[in-house]
Amino acid sequence: MSGTHPLRTLESIVLVGIGGFAGSNLRYLVARVIPGPGGTLAVNVVGSFVLGFVLYEAVYAGVLAERTRVVVATGFLSSLTTYSTFALQTTLLAEPMWMIANVLVTYTLGFAGVLAGRSLARRVDGGTGE
Repeated sequence: MSGTHPLRTLESIVLVGIGGFAGSNLRYLVARVIPGPGGTLAVNVVGSFVLGFVLYEAVYAGVLAERTRVVVATGFLSSLTTYSTFALQTTLLAEPMWMIANVLVTYTLGFAGVLAGRSLARRVDGGTGE
């Protein structure tokens, strides 16, 4: 960030904070509506999809502004998604098979979410994204 005006840096910090506030509040709401591993799975999969879209959109189309990507990816999604809660909830599951299943499902759907986001980002440009 060398050469960046201090006000631009401050603006980015504030925007990331606003995104983080929104993401953490949505995370809390989802946890209230879907408690336990199901809610954590939901936010992590949706977050993976949106992150895949936002980051691949920059590669394929570049329509979103860099600041938008920073607010969404670094602010909102980093507060919405949660690896630590996933890890804790997994260790608290009653049976080892449920632990293994939770890990496999979370990672499988998370990677699938990123790939689906990438696929959508390719369509934004109208091309194949190659």
